[in-house]
Amino acid sequence: MSARTVGFIGLGIMGVPMASNLVDVGFDVVVWARSAPPRDELVARGARAAESVAGVFAAAETVILMLRDEPAVDAVLARGTDDFARLVAERTVVQMGTFTTAFSQELTADVAAAGGRYVEAPVSGSRGPAIEGTLVGMLAGEPEVLDHVEPVVAAMCAQTFRCGDIPKALTMKLAVNTYLITMVTGLAETIHFAERAGADLGVLREVLAAGPMASAVSRGKAQKLAAGDLSAQAAIADVLKNARLAEDAARAVGSAHPLITASRRLYEEAVDAGWGDVDMIGVIEALAARSARTDETTKERS
Repeated sequence: MSARTVGFIGLGIMGVPMASNLVDVGFDVVVWARSAPPRDELVARGARAAESVAGVFAAAETVILMLRDEPAVDAVLARGTDDFARLVAERTVVQMGTFTTAFSQELTADVAAAGGRYVEAPVSGSRGPAIEGTLVGMLAGEPEVLDHVEPVVAAMCAQTFRCGDIPKALTMKLAVNTYLITMVTGLAETIHFAERAGADLGVLREVLAAGPMASAVSRGKAQKLAAGDLSAQAAIADVLKNARLAEDAARAVGSAHPLITASRRLYEEAVDAGWGDVDMIGVIEALAARSARTDETTKERS
């Protein structure tokens, strides 16, 4: 692997392992973060630390952004100020977060106007696949820019797929998220129902794992519940954000979306109850709370 320099900004639950994989395969990785611990962790693995966002862009032609939300991207890039053009001119910005398609289209135009290049590269997967380098990457942009960027994204992914022009990668990601969110919500409801009905949850996990609906996600999430491990692979608060994005995108194109709406409401209840930082399978707690309210209402009426 060549010593191509790549910048990485956004050292969160996904960003740290993703940047680590770039280091491990031989890229010269330059990072910046507002807090010291994730930056220091990457430096210990072999990355270089920049003192500022500008330092990352000065060191690397290709800069990856794995940031939480649209305001964070705008703030990092100093969008709307003269500093924006100074950062992105003659640079390739690879945006790997999940945002609205409208935001991505507007950012594409702004980066191009400033003399830079822009690629959408959202990924499917949570912290586990990020650690293992088995994320699935979805790419959109000009073909020659994708040729330039794809080897970098591929170092963090098991597979990459070209989706077409911007914003088709984000559209693909929102479609994938619709399936993921509704599937895990259904699994939580399944386990909650079985527990209240007195079914053997160990046998249930075995039946699900042996059947045609089994997947790495279903096995992993069921095991997390069995172990009482709600540490976040994909936190409920982040899943809620993605559910809202998927619901809004479906509404915008006139697509029926009853399942993602029902899931979004449940994740809102979980966040309101203080479960936002736990893994998405912890949405079962919102189901338990609903059942408890039903039990209480039944007692009051009897």
